[in-house]
Amino acid sequence: QDKGTKMTEFWLISAPGEKTCQQTWEKLHAATTKHNNLSTNSKFNIPDLKVGTLDVLVGLSDELAKLDAFVESVVKKVAQYMADVLEDSKDKVQENLLANGGLLEQQWQAEHKFYSSSLDTIPFLFIFKGVNQIDNDLKARASAYNNLKGNLQNLERKNAGSLLTRSLADIVKKEDFVLDSEYLVTLLVIVPKLNYNDWVKQYETLAEMVVPRSSNVLFEDQDSYLCNVTLFRKAVDDFKHKAREYKFMVRDFQYNEEEMKADKEEMNRLSTDKKKQFGPLVRWLKVNFSEAFIAWIHVKALRVFVESVLRYGLPVNFQAMLLQPNKKTMKKLREVLYDLYKHLDSSAAAIIDATMDIPGLNLSQQEYYPYVYYKIDCNLLEFK
Repeated sequence: QDKGTKMTEFWLISAPGEKTCQQTWEKLHAATTKHNNLSTNSKFNIPDLKVGTLDVLVGLSDELAKLDAFVESVVKKVAQYMADVLEDSKDKVQENLLANGGLLEQQWQAEHKFYSSSLDTIPFLFIFKGVNQIDNDLKARASAYNNLKGNLQNLERKNAGSLLTRSLADIVKKEDFVLDSEYLVTLLVIVPKLNYNDWVKQYETLAEMVVPRSSNVLFEDQDSYLCNVTLFRKAVDDFKHKAREYKFMVRDFQYNEEEMKADKEEMNRLSTDKKKQFGPLVRWLKVNFSEAFIAWIHVKALRVFVESVLRYGLPVNFQAMLLQPNKKTMKKLREVLYDLYKHLDSSAAAIIDATMDIPGLNLSQQEYYPYVYYKIDCNLLEFK
């Protein structure tokens, strides 16, 4: 399929059976393919469901509209979270989401077993419960994984950034310090590269009791050097104060091997945990995306059934069809469908001017056409 012209949008429509439903299908297919393939079409067979009273159907119609909105929101949440989890490989997201035309049709056909035959006893609750469970599980799993990811990012942030703020644990070594001395202490100082010559000239005289030649460059980033210097403990305050005047910043740092080891271990632990959770989480998202998506297509099918009976009357006699419009010719497709079906609705002529592609009546936020129409928007991701 040419990706340029195919839409990730499907139109699920229905029209009354003519002499036979097959004839309705052939007529539509001929009309949309005659003009240079306006859409890719397939039959969408809905099993015969027993119909209750008109009142029941009107009630069902409202319930289904709510259920549709809920299920769609969960499908999109799962898809979007898949994109978040796959981070750098967003192009792989689409492969993991089953949402192309053939599959959409197959998934529905394979899932007829979902239902009993009576509309009154259709397991709305069954669909709602299943999808609600996915929604709740997603919240819990996302929260746990995001937590882990957040903690890891915080630790990684601590090990990045400028010398003024970043963790120094992975930079300094034991031999850079005078440790366990009653009188002496080693300080770490951030010296801007531009001021380094001043440092070399000045550091021994910034305060009394600085150990001569005790400063080395331990590390550098783009702008600064990290230097150590050893002096008597009682001169520390004086030294810090003086150093600040020359733009030398003394870092508040105590060499503590235990602490540094604990930080490193924590980072390894989080990193391993994240890797461990990644595979099962992606698998869970795949499976539950598919489950939620199938449930969504079921709801659309039920809406088409209920709407078709309400519009075209009894006995049940209509053909549902799934169209995947070509992007460039959507307007033309609308006109062709209008010409095919305008006779269904005596008021349609007054409502819709065929040359204008606008929703005529706003029936519960649904665009109005003389035929039953639902859009299935498979563009599930909003890449930021």
